[in-house]
Amino acid sequence: MLPEPITPSIPPSDSKKTLVQHLTELRACLIRSLIGLTVSMGICLFFSKNIFVLLQKPLLDVMPAGSSFISTSPLEALITYLQVSLLAGVFLACPYLMYQIWLFVAPGLLVHEKKMAMIFVFFASLFFVGGALFGYFFIFPVGFKFFVTVLEGTGIQFLPQMEDYLGFISKMLLTFGLIFELPLLIVGTAQVGLIKREMLTKARRYVLVAIFLIAGILTPGPDVLSQFLLAIPLLGLYELSIIAVWFLEKRKNA
Repeated sequence: MLPEPITPSIPPSDSKKTLVQHLTELRACLIRSLIGLTVSMGICLFFSKNIFVLLQKPLLDVMPAGSSFISTSPLEALITYLQVSLLAGVFLACPYLMYQIWLFVAPGLLVHEKKMAMIFVFFASLFFVGGALFGYFFIFPVGFKFFVTVLEGTGIQFLPQMEDYLGFISKMLLTFGLIFELPLLIVGTAQVGLIKREMLTKARRYVLVAIFLIAGILTPGPDVLSQFLLAIPLLGLYELSIIAVWFLEKRKNA
């Protein structure tokens, strides 16, 4: 009788090695992302004054003629321009940062899924930058006009401070950019089989309420118009996600 083959046992160190490898890959992606962000920030630093002028425009356009921003400390302008270069650097390095995210996720994907790297980078960057531009051109003018209108006839002079304004508009731009990543998040979740198109269609009424609540929180002013300006595109992105998931399921079945 032949002896039974001995199955080699996996040393405990091998299971730990996988975790260490993942952590090493994560660290490498973070380091590359930090280097790319630093380079893009250095480039944007030369144009920080011009960029800040553009960031002021949505508020200055609705303020009385001759209005301007103020600085209350000698270092405020310098710190503000550094923060402006960091904000602009995030958007400039967006495709590279998205690619680093893909490199970290790619080892757990199938072969045909790994070929979608450029598609992911393109749409992730497009939605992120597009969300920020949407907030800049459509939401901010309406919201800021409401704030300025509230002060009319009160005798209060509105003097926006550089650092405070930049902190506010930076959070809003980044938030709008992240919110517009909704289709990629839904499609990615459907790709791994966690959700299906039927689930998305049944949850449409609840998503509708959630989107209007989010729009009410994120929009600068409490006016209904600015809330609708944000809610309608988000609803459109959700419907686009349903179509994309339907196409993905149809392709899988084929």
